[in-house]
Amino acid sequence: MIDSTEAGKLAIEFLTSEWNVPPEDRDWFTIIACQALGEDGYEVKIGIDGFPDVWIVEVYDNGKCESYYEFMSPIRDSESNSDLGDLPDWIAQVLMAERKHR
Repeated sequence: MIDSTEAGKLAIEFLTSEWNVPPEDRDWFTIIACQALGEDGYEVKIGIDGFPDVWIVEVYDNGKCESYYEFMSPIRDSESNSDLGDLPDWIAQVLMAERKHR
């Protein structure tokens, strides 16, 4: 069985691998919360410092991540994305796409 620290690392690895994020850019993503799901595993909330957007990844006690993740943001696709100006372009593109498709 894994602990919450390992679950967080696995969730970030899963999410950043999904987008082919270079290892040197993975520090943009931080663990906001990690909540136990009984004995089944953890729900890990991941975000980018200073942004309200959150990805939720379920990590099972065997170390496997659920093949899908949830994205939540209070910012609608119709709103301005001017808050993304300080981010690397590829992260800004990911956030714009996630905001648009949720």
